Amino acid sequence: MSDQSADQIGWDLDALVDGDGAAGVERLLDEATERSSALATRARGQIATIGGDEFAAVVSELVTISELTNRAGAYAALRFSTDTSDPERGALMALVQERATVIETELLFLELEWTALSDERADELIASEGLEKARHHLHNLRIQRPHLLSEPEEKILSEKSVTGKSAWSRLFSELVSAIEVDTPEGERQPLDAALSRLASPDRAERQAVAEAVTNALEPGLRTRAYLFNTLLADKATDDRLRSFPTWVSSRNMSNEASDQSVEALVSAVRGRYDIPQRWYRLKAGLLGIERLADFDRAAALGGEDPEIGWQEACETVFGAYAEFSPQLGSLAKAFIDENRIDAPVRPGKRGGAFCASVTPDHGPFVMLNWTSRRRDVLTLAHELGHGVHGALAAERGILEMSTPLTVAETASVFGEELVFARLLEAETDPAARLSLLAESLEGSIATVFRQTAMNRFESLVHTERREAGEISVERFGELWAESQEEMFGDSVEVTDGYRSWWSYIPHFIGTPGYVYAYAYGQLLALSVFAQWRAEGDAFVPKYIAMLSAGGSMAPRDLAAIAGLDLDDPGFWEKGLLLVETRLDEAERAAAAGQI
Repeated sequence: MSDQSADQIGWDLDALVDGDGAAGVERLLDEATERSSALATRARGQIATIGGDEFAAVVSELVTISELTNRAGAYAALRFSTDTSDPERGALMALVQERATVIETELLFLELEWTALSDERADELIASEGLEKARHHLHNLRIQRPHLLSEPEEKILSEKSVTGKSAWSRLFSELVSAIEVDTPEGERQPLDAALSRLASPDRAERQAVAEAVTNALEPGLRTRAYLFNTLLADKATDDRLRSFPTWVSSRNMSNEASDQSVEALVSAVRGRYDIPQRWYRLKAGLLGIERLADFDRAAALGGEDPEIGWQEACETVFGAYAEFSPQLGSLAKAFIDENRIDAPVRPGKRGGAFCASVTPDHGPFVMLNWTSRRRDVLTLAHELGHGVHGALAAERGILEMSTPLTVAETASVFGEELVFARLLEAETDPAARLSLLAESLEGSIATVFRQTAMNRFESLVHTERREAGEISVERFGELWAESQEEMFGDSVEVTDGYRSWWSYIPHFIGTPGYVYAYAYGQLLALSVFAQWRAEGDAFVPKYIAMLSAGGSMAPRDLAAIAGLDLDDPGFWEKGLLLVETRLDEAERAAAAGQI
């Protein structure tokens, strides 16, 4: 690692397909297809009368088929994400989606027959030996019973999704990945690299870069708006057919959260928009600006945002994880040792960062767009938090190793907090330390409050699309500005150019309703972190047990392992108070002239 730069850090996907590339993908799919056909032949129409041992065998075979398709799908999708402009990679991903849909369609009867059972019969089967790593999954399937259609209808929806929402989502990724920004210096940069420059301490540079980003978003804006409109209408149709009462109800169900509890979270956060407004007013004063504009929000305090090398970043992150738990440190370092990180910014590469789990025996894999900024160090810590979570939860098997989105951000935010504490400890200059505190506060504001504002934007556009029809580009911009201005109050000016910046955010397209999970996970993670601070080393085994449980429990039960009560009406307010406490510290430091 000591001789490597970020440009040399790429993942090795060969193990997913036994080194056979595209031929390996087809071989995995061939085996999955053969197994699914055989399973359908022997199990169709049998779930109502099948014995417990036979039912466990059916679930076991379903696990095997899922692992085969996941390996093929991950290989294709991960390769595509690093170069969305490559037609061969796109074609392979399309092939996988089409063939996986055929397999999924053939096995739809299993879910429908299982959910159609009486509660007594289901309880009898679910108690069978061999289902220890499937019971929670099977229970959750039955919760969806009121929203499932007949088998022919489900098959039609599944097959049409390949040329419907999946195709639109892929097109969005290709369009956004191809966006290049003409910088003020006359160079062309990928969108992510340009956005990272909004942290510049030079306001003229920030404004110029923001204008360049707006200009880069303009040419394809109407296309992306049409794409979004189409997916909004598609989801409205799905929700109507499945009798979901609101646009976000299906997401809440998959998150194992009630509509009421999610509304309580969103209302609690919107009710404390005074926190980001206080911070932005304070930051304006620290920057010597009367009022921030939207392009000022990420400006670094205390001078130039320091450049951090890849080796230094890895030592910081791995060290922080290992200091908390040698087991977590070892799991994090394995991502480098086993070539499961792809770091460089490249033309055509998907923007942002993510961690993708595959199967209990393969992955997870982390993708970054490394620009050598301090924010990138915390992003590395964040994605490796997802990674160690996935590695620990692998023991639960493929059906229960993934958590609902509401809990999925816990380990990632906890990892960020560990690394932030290490960065703060290593910094001796008072002004730099306080600048780092401000950066952490901004991270919490971005995750809790900005994501909630984006959830509000989603709510507005889904509602308007259903009630008033197709939304114009201008109206998208108005609704985006409305949701952002509610959060900013009078503390930040929303410029005209910023009204199009909704159009590069992938979550709105691929995972509607996702973004509130960031706020949920951040507040939960901050509470978990505070619990560790209170308990010390005695808390570490509880935390590891919580992560190791994966998705085998409901979120409230997972949180209970760490000693937290999600059913407490004041839980979200307690998390928000932790954010406010850091703001109080920053205000005191500013009053003392230390920033």
